[in-house]
Amino acid sequence: MSATAPITQDVMTIPRKLPEGPINLVGLTRDAMRETLIAHGTPEKQAKMRTGQIWQWIYQWGVRDFASMTNLAKAYRAQLAETFVVEIPEMVSRQVSSDGTRKYLARIAGGHEVEVVYIPEEDRGTLCVSSQVGCTLTCSFCHTGTQKLVRNLTAGEIIGQVMMVRDDLGEWPEIGAPKDETRLLSNIVLMGMGEPLYNFENVRDAMKIATDPEGIQLSRRRITLSTSGVVPEIARTAEEIGCQLAISFHATTDETRNLLVPINKRWNIEELLSALAAYPKVSNSERITFEYVMLKDVNDSDEDARRLIDHIRRHQIPAKINLIPFNEWPGAPYQRSSNNRIRAFADIIYKAGYASPIRTPRGEDIMAACGQLKSATERARKSRRQIEAEAGL
Repeated sequence: MSATAPITQDVMTIPRKLPEGPINLVGLTRDAMRETLIAHGTPEKQAKMRTGQIWQWIYQWGVRDFASMTNLAKAYRAQLAETFVVEIPEMVSRQVSSDGTRKYLARIAGGHEVEVVYIPEEDRGTLCVSSQVGCTLTCSFCHTGTQKLVRNLTAGEIIGQVMMVRDDLGEWPEIGAPKDETRLLSNIVLMGMGEPLYNFENVRDAMKIATDPEGIQLSRRRITLSTSGVVPEIARTAEEIGCQLAISFHATTDETRNLLVPINKRWNIEELLSALAAYPKVSNSERITFEYVMLKDVNDSDEDARRLIDHIRRHQIPAKINLIPFNEWPGAPYQRSSNNRIRAFADIIYKAGYASPIRTPRGEDIMAACGQLKSATERARKSRRQIEAEAGL
């Protein structure tokens, strides 16, 4: 993380105690896996080849048992099994919405839990992945933001969410079968619990695994990272990950954004827009997605729509604007804008020449919609009055 990143109220996390026992290979980069194999007895001259073989078994075929890695010598497989494991987060529960959305509760090291959401659509299947247990940013409209940050997820725990859901969907290819280009899980969005750019290295390493051509094989263009605006890390994201970028914008004046997205007090709208303007030039991203949650009488006026257009035009940002009807949660201090107000807002943006899709809420009946994720074990019941006081309302 950049030295200039802000210190926020929950930045002190539970110290990460590495588990004793076998070493988990999931989440290691290729270089790290090679070095780890050498350190535990694999001859250096063989290490690159062995890394490639093990990598394919884990990430291309979804194999977790060394005994099944049949292109490795039997004695070497036994040696691996004594030292290493291939482990992913444990699926604690799975809820299925009436619209087909699946919400998973995944248990990670230390007994903590995170929520993961799979959203099936006609032409794609999108997995919403978490990067932290809790969140440090306390955005006042977000249920996850009412939960204190516990710790960052490791690269293995992030990519492990993808592997866990591929297990549930039965989507690992069958060895020897004809290649099937149809993907049930075709897209990843880093929009679950946490701020991905406050866990940059682990998010980067996990996404490099997701895009590796000898593994899960997702295109960088099918991965979207959503940030609330950690400005120093935006350029790094373009250079080191190169995925699509979404920005949790939600307001057109600093006064309102300071309330809704408190990180704006550290990097205001103008600083953020300047960083966004440079992003597509480096990452070859087609457009920046502006996420804008529609809150009744807070940020949904015609004047807000026109200011949003002006911000984007002045900085010449190739953009689309995702309008998100607010997903209410127990104790939420806001209300959803009316359908007529949302449509009027969208119409102003559309007539200005920008795509302005209105996101259809998914999984509301299982609290799986945008801004509703919050793990059961970390959930603290708060009254509306407490939430409003903490949000400064």
